[in-house]
Amino acid sequence: MIKTILVPVTGSDRDLPVFSSALVVARRFDAHLEFLHVRPDAAAVAVSMASDGGGAVMMGSLTARLEEEADQRENRANQQFQAFCQREAIPLCDAPPPPPGPSARWLRQIGDEPYWVAEYGRAADLLVIGRAGNGGVLLDTIEAALVDSGRPLLIPPAAPLAAVPETVVIAWKSTREAARAVTAALPFLETAKQIVIVTVAEGQRAHGEVADRLMAGLRWHGVPVSVRHLEPDGHGAADTLLAAAREQAALLVMGGYGHSRLREWIFGGFTLRVLRGCEVPVVMAH
Repeated sequence: MIKTILVPVTGSDRDLPVFSSALVVARRFDAHLEFLHVRPDAAAVAVSMASDGGGAVMMGSLTARLEEEADQRENRANQQFQAFCQREAIPLCDAPPPPPGPSARWLRQIGDEPYWVAEYGRAADLLVIGRAGNGGVLLDTIEAALVDSGRPLLIPPAAPLAAVPETVVIAWKSTREAARAVTAALPFLETAKQIVIVTVAEGQRAHGEVADRLMAGLRWHGVPVSVRHLEPDGHGAADTLLAAAREQAALLVMGGYGHSRLREWIFGGFTLRVLRGCEVPVVMAH
């Protein structure tokens, strides 16, 4: 069950559709929303930006400018939070028991946003993180949320959700990431009216038998499940999957795939292509 939702707040206009999407989920599950703003450490950023020969005067000026920008961003973020809660009649609540329906709390930290999102995310049932503008993806924060929090992540589309989708498409392959994503998405699956397990053939490899096993397991949850086996048909697996999700107007559930380089987890091409091209909400786990 989803009872706590973490929402990073950047202070940009892109926050507002994410707020609305998170509230749709909170209303569906009577969940508590925690809005986290991470203020950059101006002194640390100034040190990393300043040249070796800048001197103390340059460092002081740069730090002051960064502090001013951080003040503006934090004030804007808090104002957006306050206005959103007032407009949507969301009561503020710091500890349970909350009033009926969704409640909210403002959180603030100083430092690196990916670090603090992962730290707070470990105590949440779900993280909701928006995409960057112009089709971009907030890779650093999303990567930290997926890999380091151990919690599922909902990435809403650019337009805010009007309701939690009643059809769920599961991008299935026989991997631990996909299995964890299905487990993490169970609150959505158990309230869905239709679940479609989609497999996309990769070369000579098909996933029919393992998809049928997943279908049999999910039917024990009392939800209608079907399987679709797709061929790329000249397009890549990610594009084929995205077309199927758009056709169903569904919530897409998938594992986050990548490979390790030193201690960093780098998104694989399939995952990044889906995040950049998907027009429906995505629930991911790693």
